Amino acid sequence: MTHRALFVDDQEVILFAMREYFTSLGYEVECAGELGEAVGLVRERDYSVVIADLQLTGSGCTEGLDLVRAVREKSRATRVIMLTAYGSPEVEAEAKQCGVDVFLHKPQPLAEIARLAKLLLEGVPSVS
Repeated sequence: MTHRALFVDDQEVILFAMREYFTSLGYEVECAGELGEAVGLVRERDYSVVIADLQLTGSGCTEGLDLVRAVREKSRATRVIMLTAYGSPEVEAEAKQCGVDVFLHKPQPLAEIARLAKLLLEGVPSVS
């Protein structure tokens, strides 16, 4: 079974790396560089996993949580991994409350993100 992944980040180099790596693992990959585009894709298509940056327009912003809310409005089955360079325990708690499955601090090796995505897609209830 091919899994469809959506990557959301405002840094094109990160999207490129994620796209290349996950495509090499057999994922069908789509990318979005901003919130509106990502929400539109989530509403139009079904994804196995969404991997998104918390801050899409600059420091202090938590637009990624708006994306998680849009994902959860459509599907509880879609797995969500959130990445951030600026997380706090409070933001992590809010992210989990919104429906984030895994909250990671940047930088993370692509292999680790892929490992966690695989575990989530296999139905492992709690991964870290």
